Amino acid sequence: MAHNFIQGETYRFTLLTDRLIRLEYAQDGRFEDRQTQLVQNRIFGDVNYTLKEHNDGHLLEIETKYFHLYYDGGEFASSNLWIDAKYQYTLHDSRWYFGEDEDGNLGGTFATLDHADGEIAVDTGIMSRNGYAYLDDTESFAIADNEFTQRVTEQVDGYFFAYGREYREALADFYKLSGKTPILPRFALGNWWSRYYKYTQDEYLKLMDDFDKERVPINVSVIDMDWHRTTDVPSRFGSTWTGYSWDRNLFPDPDGFLAELKKQHRHVTINTHPAGGIRAFEDSYPAVAKYLGLDIEHEESAPFDLDNIKFRKAYFEKVHHPLEKQGIDFWWMDWQQGTSRNKEKVEPLWNLNHYHYLDNAQSHDGEGLILSRYAGPGSHRYPIGFSGDTFITWASLNFQPYFTSMATNIGYTWWSHDIGGHMKGSFDVELALRWIQYGVFSPINRLHSSDNPFSGKEPWKFREDVRQYMDNYLRLRGKLIPYLDSANIITNLHNRALVEPMYYQYPDNTESYLYKNQYMFGSQLMVAPITTPQNKISNTGTVDVWLPEGQWMDIFSDILYQGDEIDNQPLASSTILVGQYKSGATTIKMSRTLANIPVLAKVGAIVPMVADPMQQIDELPVEIEIHVYGNANNTYTMYEHVGHAIAKTDIAIIDGHFKTIVDDPNKIVPNDRQYRFKGHAFTVDDSYELLLMGSDEKIVSVQADNRQVARARQQLITQLQGAEIAYEEKREILKKIDNPQVTPMKLATYAQTLQDESLQAMVIEYAMILQTHH
Repeated sequence: MAHNFIQGETYRFTLLTDRLIRLEYAQDGRFEDRQTQLVQNRIFGDVNYTLKEHNDGHLLEIETKYFHLYYDGGEFASSNLWIDAKYQYTLHDSRWYFGEDEDGNLGGTFATLDHADGEIAVDTGIMSRNGYAYLDDTESFAIADNEFTQRVTEQVDGYFFAYGREYREALADFYKLSGKTPILPRFALGNWWSRYYKYTQDEYLKLMDDFDKERVPINVSVIDMDWHRTTDVPSRFGSTWTGYSWDRNLFPDPDGFLAELKKQHRHVTINTHPAGGIRAFEDSYPAVAKYLGLDIEHEESAPFDLDNIKFRKAYFEKVHHPLEKQGIDFWWMDWQQGTSRNKEKVEPLWNLNHYHYLDNAQSHDGEGLILSRYAGPGSHRYPIGFSGDTFITWASLNFQPYFTSMATNIGYTWWSHDIGGHMKGSFDVELALRWIQYGVFSPINRLHSSDNPFSGKEPWKFREDVRQYMDNYLRLRGKLIPYLDSANIITNLHNRALVEPMYYQYPDNTESYLYKNQYMFGSQLMVAPITTPQNKISNTGTVDVWLPEGQWMDIFSDILYQGDEIDNQPLASSTILVGQYKSGATTIKMSRTLANIPVLAKVGAIVPMVADPMQQIDELPVEIEIHVYGNANNTYTMYEHVGHAIAKTDIAIIDGHFKTIVDDPNKIVPNDRQYRFKGHAFTVDDSYELLLMGSDEKIVSVQADNRQVARARQQLITQLQGAEIAYEEKREILKKIDNPQVTPMKLATYAQTLQDESLQAMVIEYAMILQTHH
């Protein structure tokens, strides 16, 4: 590694890979070699490069296969340091000048969506359409023995990424540089119930019981800040926003309350706003005061200061650990007090995330968890992220899918949003439903609302059809746990996020960058949530969807759609119908009733689920349903974990040969494990199901069920049934689609004569499906 350094009196360049270089400038010639808030590792191995010194007027040149750096000496500036990335993604050149913003950056994330009503600006990430990006680490603190400490003073310390459009490779090396994303506890992948509301102990337990009766799994019970005293604290103590003592008026028996939740197999987190420190009215105050030597007689408080090691020890051991022994699994730290006033100290939010995660991991055999706000690059090491108090508006919902997928560009893959929104807004059954539908296909599905008595997200507070749709999606989240846990483990082992922007899979397709709310959900599914209100005439929601090369199946209807004929085909102008057909690329406006959103699987996709959504989430199920969407060869590896033990099952379907191979060195998989394959739109030996036991294989006859046109027809009829148009107009549309003389192209042309755009979209979608099977 030593020869990867090019160092002068005041500068140092470190080649980590042939695409990643560290740039340092220090006037005193001292450089930082310790870990920092961002960087955990700089040992990547040898790099092939060429060094030229005093060539063509440059002090030095460093060249690898992917970039060429020029440095003329002196304090780094755009006039003396620049890098040419060896890509041809721009018209003129791919040159980055030090200190200047790089064009084409695809964004990263931002600290909070507090009070955001729609799109906001985000910080940059490490991915760029132009092939290069710069990440600054100059201001971060060093970390030594898991303690933050002031770093060596450097004027510049940053990292230049030149990965072209190899986005997954860039992310993998970012994680190698900054640390892996930990594996989340399995329970965190289920449904969460959260609400800022003054529940009593009995009310909360009844609520959980009501969810069980509804057969909707709630795996994480969140108790917002009113678990602690807020109304009976003497005014001399000031604000009660911070608190650590149970409100006995609401929770007369905290131990019994938490024990009952544990009996129901729920995990519990409670909210804390720690800025107020530990004051004399707290139950834990005597122990804290004794340990810290406070003046108890004069009610001397313990100010919040995690930089103070002695306070930190009291904070965890005297305050948090006793509550954890009662049954608290992890903490929701809701830091709202801004940044540090003392630049010689690390930001308080970094302290909270770092030390709380380490403490929780120590208490749970290394499997830590927190819920807290994003503190900056490197925060992925402390999952999960709380995105703040969002407005209950369509604009908020419409931004969340894009915001979430962008965050992967800075390695932050486990955002938890207020699903359904937190504040303001008005009663809107469609918005509430669409938000839950998106939430089920987001990293963390945490339903949330404010203390307004009318803003709760309980499904039974909505009309019956919406209630059923909400229930179905929340149950689906429970069924998806094997797929979600696989993605969870893959993020840690193989650096691939659960939610990825489309351009990770299709980097050279222009559509990947245009369809911002469309994303990959794990390796097998593609999601296009509906985030705008439905049409008032057709009573359907629509979303523009790009279909990449190949065939794609809607997982709810089993309808098959033809994607692009050619992979990596650039976007061209419309040649036939605006918003429907593109030259060389396939885009479609998909229409859906309230029942569903478009969730598409490439033909042959393999998605493991549990049979019973009420299955105890901490226990690996005996039976796994293997949903196979369409008849095509495919392989998939399902990962499962219990604590640190990981098992994997390789699943292969090749020309009618179904095979499972279980690799379970720690014996965590049930001995009687069954894999029940469920064919979608095809049969195996005249059945839609096939059962394998453990490591097993069978060769079967596979046949398409040839019901695609019938499914598409039924979808259109269902949509027409709810449309508020004349019955005769509905009849006329039905006649057209059933007329064998009307070709798909003629049907699409006929659709343009319909007055309402949503009706046009419905018929054109049917025509496109028909064309696939014509």
